[in-house]
Amino acid sequence: MRKYRIIDAHNHPDWYGYNLARFLQNMEQCGIERTWLLSWESPPDEYTPVYRGIVPPDPDDSGPISFRRCAAYAEQAPDKFILGYAPDPRRPDAVDRLKAAVDLCGVRVCGEVKLRMMYDNPDAIRLFRFCGERGLPVVVHLDYPFDTGFAYPRPNWWYGGGIEAFERAIQACPETIFLGHAPGFWAHIAGDGQHDKTPYPTGPVAPEGKVAEMLRTYPNLYCDLSAGSGHNALNRDPEYARRFLLEFQDRVLYGRDYFDNKHQDLLNGLGLPDEVLAKIYAGNALKLVPIPGVEPTAVRE
Repeated sequence: MRKYRIIDAHNHPDWYGYNLARFLQNMEQCGIERTWLLSWESPPDEYTPVYRGIVPPDPDDSGPISFRRCAAYAEQAPDKFILGYAPDPRRPDAVDRLKAAVDLCGVRVCGEVKLRMMYDNPDAIRLFRFCGERGLPVVVHLDYPFDTGFAYPRPNWWYGGGIEAFERAIQACPETIFLGHAPGFWAHIAGDGQHDKTPYPTGPVAPEGKVAEMLRTYPNLYCDLSAGSGHNALNRDPEYARRFLLEFQDRVLYGRDYFDNKHQDLLNGLGLPDEVLAKIYAGNALKLVPIPGVEPTAVRE
């Protein structure tokens, strides 16, 4: 049986109880050669306290997932991880912090950007343009505001300001590669208007949505398949998913944001040609973040 080279382009350290030992064991079990290891630095009042039970507390409270955690993993297993980091663009030293992380720690990806701000605000654009100058792809998380039923700590958890703000950021930074991710991005695979009514829309993809339109318009936009949102976007309409992946085979990256194998099961069941799966599983990630000595061929006998 043919075996694909696989790169997980979206995961986090100490996520859901997976310490380094469990993480590496899981990668081996799932046939994953390398993982893009992403931070998520956010003010404490911008994420649900539920995450405090998912990730161990960090002493400097720069979490939920501090760059310190990512760097510790990469230091202990440098051949397994591609280091990512995304400082909060609203910090006055954000660009300096990212530059130091690139120059001193070998950061290759800016991510995950998951913040309660418009992604086309001037501070964000400044950081994104720096990423374009340094060749860092930017992984962004989009979420629409859905009522939690509670007034505090927040009545909802929105990130990014919607697909329109994200599109404006893409337009403003043509030299920067962006990867769209999360419910607020993938709900727009369809143009059925469900994006602001439920985070995980169901049913056939009809009419076609904003994601395909933007991919055809902006060559600097890519897609991150990770998490339940990416899986749901494909699984809700497998026939459309196959057409979508064939058309955009050079712009889609496999990722998990967890430690199961359901994305592989879904992708392998769509009847895609080997060369297409090879790009999605690793070829596109290697195109964006080349690894010395690793060819961007992804089907291995």
